Amino acid sequence: MARMNEQEQSPFLPRQAEVITVESLSEKERFFRLRLSDGGRLDHQPGQFVEVSVLGIGEAPISLSSSPTRDDLFELGVRVVGNVTRAMHRLKPGETLGIRGPFGNGYPVSRLLGRDLLFVAGGIGIFPLRSMIQYVIDYREMFGRLILLYGCREPSERIFQDELQEWRQCGDVQILESVDRCPPHQAWGGNVGVITTLFPQIDLDPERTTALVVGPPIMYRFVAGECSHRGMAKDQIFFSLERRMKCGMGLCGHCQINNVYVCLDGPVFSYEQLTKLEETEL
Repeated sequence: MARMNEQEQSPFLPRQAEVITVESLSEKERFFRLRLSDGGRLDHQPGQFVEVSVLGIGEAPISLSSSPTRDDLFELGVRVVGNVTRAMHRLKPGETLGIRGPFGNGYPVSRLLGRDLLFVAGGIGIFPLRSMIQYVIDYREMFGRLILLYGCREPSERIFQDELQEWRQCGDVQILESVDRCPPHQAWGGNVGVITTLFPQIDLDPERTTALVVGPPIMYRFVAGECSHRGMAKDQIFFSLERRMKCGMGLCGHCQINNVYVCLDGPVFSYEQLTKLEETEL
């Protein structure tokens, strides 16, 4: 009989993962390519997250940035926001960290088959959306149009530019970018304005389009308004929430909103679900 590994014994115990590569994306963000040391696959779904632990420092929830369709590696985009992420930024290839999960419900992939998809990414919201975009690219014939609206505060914060160019070469893909402002020392010939200023530049069929949105919370209300104005149904607009997730299993209560646990019932919620949760202010 095969020996049960630690992850099967208890979801509280992290699996060891090796850092394969580390890429600096900007002053605050780094991109990690990882492999589980036990040789297994993470077996995640687009939109899920993992709990990442650094020995002697602590643990933090981080969204998965890669599609499960790629290989036995998985990727995490990490912005420095606290002790754990600061420790992660000091890691070098060959070093290890702990991984628990994957957790959460992710995107409803089966409901998206055959539909046009509108991705709206604000800032590092591109990290979790990338997992679903890669999935759509890898199974291109199973989905309709792909539209990506990508907004950052300024040009220097734009990431994945080489990959965006690759996505543009795929069939029926439209990508529009915008920055909130452009400092005098930065070159930018594109749209200037908040991400919702890109909506007039796209043509979509509200009956066959589903929106997947990740970004700062203040963005959600305005994007929801734009999508609704276009005639999209509330059950076809999905937001990803991050709310102080800790255990990843709905036991500690850190991520509770009324009777909902973001780590279990989310982090992906439909607009229809969120309008029933008072604290979300949508």
